[in-house]
Amino acid sequence: MMARFASSVFLLGLGAALLWMTLTGYRDGELRAGSGLLTPYRPNRDDNPIGFHFYLVMYFCCGVGLCVWGLLTLIGMAPPLKWR
Repeated sequence: MMARFASSVFLLGLGAALLWMTLTGYRDGELRAGSGLLTPYRPNRDDNPIGFHFYLVMYFCCGVGLCVWGLLTLIGMAPPLKWR
C-alpha cells in the first residue's frame, strides 16, 4: 500500500511539474529544451516556432500521461513503480 501511494505521489508530482513548465513556457513564449554543449537550448515562439511547438506538445503529452499513470496507480489499476 505504501509503495502504491509513494509511486502515485511521485508520478503526479512529475506530471504536474511538466504541465507547469508547459504552461509557463506557453505564457512566456520560450521553453527549456536541453543544452547544446555549453549553451542551453531554448526554442522560442518567434525564432523557432516549429521547435517551440514540438517541445510544447511533447511536454504536454508527457505531463498528462504521467498524471494519468499516477491516478491509475493510486486507484489500483496500474502497478506501482518498482523501488530499489
